[in-house]
Formats: sequence, C-alpha cells, structure tokens
Amino acid sequence: MNKKLLFIPFVLFLALVAVFLVQLTRNAEGDDPTKLESVLIGKPVPQFRLEDLKNADTLYQQDIFQGEPLLLNVWATWCPTCYAEHQYLNQLASQGVKIIGLNYKDERQKAIRWLDELGNPYMHSLFDGNGMLGLDLGVYGAPETFLIDAQGIIRYRHVGDVNPRNWEATLKPIYDQLKAEAKG
Repeated sequence: MNKKLLFIPFVLFLALVAVFLVQLTRNAEGDDPTKLESVLIGKPVPQFRLEDLKNADTLYQQDIFQGEPLLLNVWATWCPTCYAEHQYLNQLASQGVKIIGLNYKDERQKAIRWLDELGNPYMHSLFDGNGMLGLDLGVYGAPETFLIDAQGIIRYRHVGDVNPRNWEATLKPIYDQLKAEAKG
C-alpha cells in the first residue's frame, strides 16, 4: 500500500479546518440578519393588482410606486415585531416619510382594527391576503421594508423592524439620497 494514501484523510481534515476558519473569520463581527440579498434590488416592484385594505372596491397597481421615493412596509397582525415597529412608523409618517403598507397573509378585519386602534402610518394600505405580492417580493416574513425610488425601482431591502437606530444609521441616509435623486 502506498504510504502517501494514508495522508489523504489528514489533508482532507486540514482542508475542512481551513474552510471552517475562513467562515468563522467572516462571521467574527457577526452577520447582520437584517441584510438579506434580494434579486429585486435594482428592479421595478413586481406587477400586481391588490385591493385596498379597508375598501375592497379600490384596486392598486404598480404605478402607486411612481413619483416619489417611499417605503413599502410588509406587516401583519400576527407579527409581534410589527406591533413594536408600528409606533415608530407612525412617527416617521408624521415627519413626512412616505410609507405604503402591505398587509401580508392576514385577516382583513383584524388588520383594519389594528390600524384603527394603533394609527395608520400608510398613505396606501394594500391587502395581500394570499401573500402573492409578498412571494413575488421574496418576503420571508414580517416585518420587512423596501426602499423604492421615484421610478418604482427597489433600491434596498430591510428585514426586521424599523427602529430609531437602523433608521438613522442605514435607512434614512438611503431615503434621503433617493429624495435628492428625485429632485434631480
């Protein structure tokens, strides 16, 4: 038997150790779980036709994302993080931040009651009861927020709640940049 063959398991073991060390080094500062890649970054919001949350006779399409930068916030009443986030969204809306809400895989009446009780930060509230637009957006769960430019192009995806820390550090600078680009 060739003695060199005896070293193959040892070499494989060293290769695995090297792979694990590289991965540990990359994660040393911690992965940001709110930063998920999206194939839709740089692409238009997918085409859709959804009812207004409160008024099923009102239908919205992709063109509501045209004209000014805004946030598309995916939320649901079954989502405790959405509850925690909601008051901050109300604050942002009162400061002039444009937000469209996408009620995701929820019960319409519960969602309406939620907005009536907690306030409504959304300039439009889309009802995505079967989650099809959420599926097209690649939504993993709620809350998720997309920053969309004045041409309806998705520019950033944020997973998790919008709070003062991530708004000031990450989302607001992007939103401000999109507003500056829209002014030309």
